[in-house]
Amino acid sequence: MGERVRLTNASDGFVFEAYHAPTADARRGGLVVLSAIWGVTPHIRKLCDGYAEDGYEVLAPSLFDRFEPGFPDADVDPPALERRQGHVERMGRGEAALGDVQAAVAALAAPVSLMGFCVGGTIAWLAACRLEGLSAVASFYGGDVARFRHEAPLCPTQLHLGRADPLIPSQDVEAIVEAQPELPVFLYDAGHAFVAPSGYVEDAARLSHLRTLQLFHRASGAKGEGG
Repeated sequence: MGERVRLTNASDGFVFEAYHAPTADARRGGLVVLSAIWGVTPHIRKLCDGYAEDGYEVLAPSLFDRFEPGFPDADVDPPALERRQGHVERMGRGEAALGDVQAAVAALAAPVSLMGFCVGGTIAWLAACRLEGLSAVASFYGGDVARFRHEAPLCPTQLHLGRADPLIPSQDVEAIVEAQPELPVFLYDAGHAFVAPSGYVEDAARLSHLRTLQLFHRASGAKGEGG
């Protein structure tokens, strides 16, 4: 359904790939999807296609193109984990990727929402707090959100976390809630990556999807299911 496109970071001129999924029908708005550490995998591309069917023009930027260009053929690559963790460190736990994310936001007509998973979930939180042009943000199991918990979102934002996530201990969740008492923080009976094939939990994935659609629909002014 989607296609590969190229985007340019306005701050340094770096050109990188993104997956573009156009709307299947009437356009509700734009949506930027930030992947987990594995990149723009088949799962992420399928997820983008699903949101396109819900009325969103979707871009999933390849945030690791500076280190490993291209889209992976597999949803997980365990032997590559240490290497990819190094990429995340070089990205400053996601802060250095914000210019590329801003390029994706700017490439879409308003209103633009954003969602991210794992490292993409941390970057989604940073984008909500620092970037312009966003109408709503949903962050899924971002492992470093607690590190940046004192920053304030500039748009309606949700966090989606698993109660049994070994990468996000309960004390981190409590610290986020204490720092952001008005922030919607949804907890699910699941571990890490409950939307992805590696940790999929049907009830958590379904409910978080409905809540996210409701957030995006409201932010876009759309009516109908979830709106």
